[in-house]
Amino acid sequence: MCRNIRTLFNFEPPATEDEIRAASLQFIRKITTFSNPSPGGGEGVGAAVDDIASISHRLLLALESPGAPKNRQDEAAKAKARAAQRFAT
Repeated sequence: MCRNIRTLFNFEPPATEDEIRAASLQFIRKITTFSNPSPGGGEGVGAAVDDIASISHRLLLALESPGAPKNRQDEAAKAKARAAQRFAT
């Protein structure tokens, strides 16, 4: 599950609300071990995802980097090349 949490800091364009929420959901899934919450626990999980997303958004706004922002397409191409090398048959 954790492999789906992507780095969101120092990218151009900045992370979207959907990306932050998706990472927050993956975090909650990881710490609870639920891929789908029980019917009674859905509200608590939803509230936790909202809280984590809000905190993550504030954190990303507060951070500063001395380096230039990374390009999303370049980073995706590098990840694809690493995966191709790792899983080559």
